[in-house]
Amino acid sequence: MSVFKYERDTDGIVTVTMDMTGPVNSMNDEYDVAMGETIEKLEAEQGLAGVIFASAKKVFFAGGNIKDLLAIEKGQEGVMMDRLNAGKAQLRRLEKLPVPVVAAINGAALGGGFEICLACNHRIAYNHKSVQIGLPEVSLGLLPGGGGIVRMVSLLGLQSALPLLVEGKKLVPEKALAAGMIHEVVASLEELVPRAKAYILSVKGDESAAVQPWDVKGFKIPGGKASDPANSQILPVATTMLFKQTRGLMPAPAEILDCAVQAATVGFDAAMKIESRGLAHLVTTPEAKNLITTFFFGLNKINAGSSRPEGQEKNLTKKVGILGAGMMGQGIAYVSAMAGIAVVLKDISQESADKGKAYSQKLLDKSVAKGRMTQEKRDQVLALIKPTAENEDLRGCDLIIEAVFENVELKHKITQELEPFLAENGVWGSNTSTLPITILAEGSKNPDNFIGIHFFSPVDKMPLVEIICGEKTSDEALAKAFDFTQQIRKIPIVVNDSVGFFTSRTFGTYLDEGARLIHEGLHPIKIDNLGKAIGMPVGPLTITDETSQQLQYKANATWEEMGLDMGDRSLTMEIVNLMVEEHDRGGRHHGGGYYDWSESGKTVWPVIIEKYYKPEVALPDQDVKDRLLFRQVIESLKCLEEGVLRTVVDGNIGSVMGIGAPMWTGGFIQFVNTYGIQRFSDRCAELEASYGERFKAPAIVAAKLAAGETFAS
Repeated sequence: MSVFKYERDTDGIVTVTMDMTGPVNSMNDEYDVAMGETIEKLEAEQGLAGVIFASAKKVFFAGGNIKDLLAIEKGQEGVMMDRLNAGKAQLRRLEKLPVPVVAAINGAALGGGFEICLACNHRIAYNHKSVQIGLPEVSLGLLPGGGGIVRMVSLLGLQSALPLLVEGKKLVPEKALAAGMIHEVVASLEELVPRAKAYILSVKGDESAAVQPWDVKGFKIPGGKASDPANSQILPVATTMLFKQTRGLMPAPAEILDCAVQAATVGFDAAMKIESRGLAHLVTTPEAKNLITTFFFGLNKINAGSSRPEGQEKNLTKKVGILGAGMMGQGIAYVSAMAGIAVVLKDISQESADKGKAYSQKLLDKSVAKGRMTQEKRDQVLALIKPTAENEDLRGCDLIIEAVFENVELKHKITQELEPFLAENGVWGSNTSTLPITILAEGSKNPDNFIGIHFFSPVDKMPLVEIICGEKTSDEALAKAFDFTQQIRKIPIVVNDSVGFFTSRTFGTYLDEGARLIHEGLHPIKIDNLGKAIGMPVGPLTITDETSQQLQYKANATWEEMGLDMGDRSLTMEIVNLMVEEHDRGGRHHGGGYYDWSESGKTVWPVIIEKYYKPEVALPDQDVKDRLLFRQVIESLKCLEEGVLRTVVDGNIGSVMGIGAPMWTGGFIQFVNTYGIQRFSDRCAELEASYGERFKAPAIVAAKLAAGETFAS
């Protein structure tokens, strides 16, 4: 029995309901057979009035089989081309049927799923936020290879199609309708197939309803060919903007742009072949391997709860207390209320607490003004936040998150004072970025229920939460923190305790290497530009100013006072002390740092040039780039080796979403896999010989080489 259910009604309309083996419909060997058999049967039908493609799954069609794509290696491009051409030939036969074909989109139709829809003459979608429509292959370092680029350009024109393709936008049905990607929406699932049948009957006898626009004689692409004046003017701008966004490090967007331009230049069939060649190339690139490994398999693994302790029942938070209504606390309050959790936002004064709540009001008002939220919903969310200076208001919280200054004594004092207000079996979380949880838990009467919950700023935008387990943290507390993180729609990674944990510890090496390069005499602008050249969001000196030297200064004093070892940071601290102690420069928002900051931009602080810059110093650019990247990769590997990182996937997701690791790497550990473990070891040895022991490859690298293994997730 075929996994495509085939039903013909008395009106001559065939409904093909896709119900493939497994949880979703996807393009694999089973699909190839089912689609081939279905098309043959449709082509042989007599008195056929129309065809409807529907789905028995919650997702209409999930797209290509990513596992198969990941297995394609260099030298197998021809195999990939044959596979793509065969799949395209099937869809071409589908759209050449002499009757209208309708896609009844009941759930997400992304990638290959939407490419099937594009091969249909008419597209109707259930108008619900769970239904997403688009071609997001670029996010995995790929391009739509089932005719998606060619048909989108032919359907919408080059200018309208480009943003949807290059950015991989996923649209809800109403926006897809406005963009011209679908033709209709219906209000309920029950209306979907009946409406599709009604459409087919309404165009009965109209032969044009069965012909795709690009198959009509004399067809012209909306907006004209790529060489037409309007398009030829925007293409140089698009190319420049694309390079600015990717810095030439992500091949997929550039390949998509090229294929789209070709689709608006050559004929339909030739453009299809160009598109296939593009995907056959991209699927073998290390960038695609990295993105697929981390952002498809890795992220799905985390979201499925791979880092959550087994055997623990779901423990959702009903009432959360947040201590400290500053930048971090107010952000945590906002995301918690948005998730429907009752929030007690406590500070030392009612005025400070009210100011913290005002942050949420500002964000909510902005959403209402942009039409993203109703006034009623805004009022409901805001009502969940209770600003207070009273301890008693915390009573009954099943989770309290302390978000005060990075001071151990202060944190101990607050824990001892307010922990009694927790509900029975309630969990205490500390939002600290560096201080060991085991030490902070010494202020608790219940260290089993004490855990680190490290948010990133700004909380409302940053997707990651780093959960840190102390020596005594229980599985129950970890499950509670994990569930809360998912409840507020964040991505949790779980790490073990150390100074700086994983993210802050690794991120600190980027800042430290920037300071070392200053000491060696490089110009600050060059250092920052080379940091961006490897794909970091900003250069190491700029981000030091943004996170503030003042914070580093205070943190270092705390670490020294506690006798904590953060490694050799003497050169960094020399500069920090110069700025903070001698010149009262604590960072961008504290008098300046490496740069003088103004509304018009930034300029290098002259003292840095006078004291450190040596024009005669000429380090190879590749060495500088590798130093800035490899320091972070090496530290990530050390965290894995020492057990700070529990899993490779937590390290990869954490490094990209928490630290800003270049997307093309797939995360600092995944980078080593496609760079080549032997090659990585050799390059570390070269850097160590030239620049110092900090570049020595951790022992775990040699162990993987000896075992013939990679750093698998």
